[in-house]
Amino acid sequence: MTSPVVEPRSVERIDGYAPIRDYAAIGDGRTIALVARDGSIDWLPLPDLDSATVFAGLLEARRGGRFLLEPEVPFTVERSYVGETNVLATTFTTEAGVARVTDALTLPGVGLEPFRELVRRVECLEGKVSFRWRVEPRFDYGLRPPGLGRRGDVPIAISEADAISVSSWDAGEPELGEHAVSGRFESSKGRHALFALGAAHEEPLVFPARVEVERRLEATIETWSAWARKRRYDGRYRHAVIRSLLALKLLIFAPSGAIAAAGTTSLPEEIGGERNWDYRYSWIRDSAFTLNAFLALNCGRETRAYFWWLMHAAQLTHPRLQVLYQLNGGERAPERTLPLEGYRGSAPVRIGNGAVNQLQLDTYGELMQTAWLYARDGNPLEQDIAGRLADIADFVTEIWRQPDFGIWEVRSDPVHFTQSKMMCWIALDRALDLAGRGIIPDKHATRWRPAAAEVREFIETRCWSEEKQSYVRFVGSQELDASLLLGALHGYADPTGNRLRATVDRVRSELGDGPYVRRYTGEDGVGGSDGAFLACSFWLVEALARSGRLGEATVLMDELLELGNDVGLYAEELEPKTAAFLGNMPQALSHLALITAAVALEQASPP
Repeated sequence: MTSPVVEPRSVERIDGYAPIRDYAAIGDGRTIALVARDGSIDWLPLPDLDSATVFAGLLEARRGGRFLLEPEVPFTVERSYVGETNVLATTFTTEAGVARVTDALTLPGVGLEPFRELVRRVECLEGKVSFRWRVEPRFDYGLRPPGLGRRGDVPIAISEADAISVSSWDAGEPELGEHAVSGRFESSKGRHALFALGAAHEEPLVFPARVEVERRLEATIETWSAWARKRRYDGRYRHAVIRSLLALKLLIFAPSGAIAAAGTTSLPEEIGGERNWDYRYSWIRDSAFTLNAFLALNCGRETRAYFWWLMHAAQLTHPRLQVLYQLNGGERAPERTLPLEGYRGSAPVRIGNGAVNQLQLDTYGELMQTAWLYARDGNPLEQDIAGRLADIADFVTEIWRQPDFGIWEVRSDPVHFTQSKMMCWIALDRALDLAGRGIIPDKHATRWRPAAAEVREFIETRCWSEEKQSYVRFVGSQELDASLLLGALHGYADPTGNRLRATVDRVRSELGDGPYVRRYTGEDGVGGSDGAFLACSFWLVEALARSGRLGEATVLMDELLELGNDVGLYAEELEPKTAAFLGNMPQALSHLALITAAVALEQASPP
């Protein structure tokens, strides 16, 4: 499938906020920046993805901070990534000319360089274009105003242990105001302006030369391109799959190998609502999807790094698993609110995530499925890890009867969620398979087998509704839940079997609306509502493909690929009536589900 043609269009903001759909992401394996279509960088945590921000205009338009760079006259915009990279090219068209802005967080190289570096290059393609720019640094989510000054000719901003420099060339004379550094310049053909925002944390600032910045920008483009060329996928959906994989690569925290669930916090699931969560942690829930995607696309290095991070994090609370862990493997994620207005008035703005303390039984199945996939691919398991996996299987035999909060982390009372029980069965089934092949100790396999049978009996007798002819959300309910699709995806039972096939149809009819699929119906302990969950739509594609309905799956996949933004990114949710993005972005689970759906379609297609 070729890249979609995107027409240039103008940019509009509402009360200072760009639509979530209008953001593209750039990153360097440590942090991530969001760039709006109008050229404003409204989100940049420093030094890491889960750190406090220097730009948080995404959550506080008036005082959150941003890096504005745009033509001084009306313009239209067309964007794309530079080939198969995470370097962004934004083309501005005015009556007087056309100019392109290239944005990147440069990748680390050799020699002395800034701790983190944001580069923006402006090239005129036709005529002349006058630009204005303004850097408004606001440390700690806009709560710490910086001290502005100069180091030689270079403007700097300092706040406690954090500092940034604003180096510029052919971009006009920088002017220092009380709260910002700004300037104006005219871009003409044959010359280009360059910006380098260098960041330091508990270390001296580095002031790079222009030639060094240019060299790092080009090296960053080539490094991303070389990485993408090695991926093993040439199917019909290559453009969408590689773009999704590049989005996931942005969310991988290079020092540990962990993958963040999203690049942001507190983007709302409902405008003006309170469903605003911090997703800059790594969820066990996503682990099996991550391994599936990495293994399918020849990401051996990422596979090993992620698996070992997962094993390290799980060891901290062994045999109990937390729902989520910090990107460095830490176990703490205390939830608190910030005194910010939130995206378009959507408060509270949260950092940390209270779900860290919940019991979610599905995590045990996800972890065991991940280990099973890893071992099935021929990767060895060290003795102590094999022993810990056996301990986890033992633990599942003790806890599977408990109610839990489920995959969606409800904040109502715990219940017996069907998908949680399915994943408990998968945990025990995969443990039995690994033990049978001599990969993990089998001394307690005689305990796992009858426990697995008890779990299955519980599901088949108490989680199935004769009235609905479907599995239900939880015991005693008649509600549906899109997570039931995972029974087909993770192998709870044959997806062509009567019960799973009927459940897929029932989920589609009750939770679906065209290509959109909502997560569930019923109460969850949080006020307001949410949009259609994009991962669920891609799960439906995969479930249809695995149950032999390739034509239906293909039609749905093609519809979903039209719902990405102009650069192929997806947020967590969509508002079905307007297709507006909702929730944090870019969202790992959306892109993981896209990849595994595409792979399932290829596998199901006749040769």
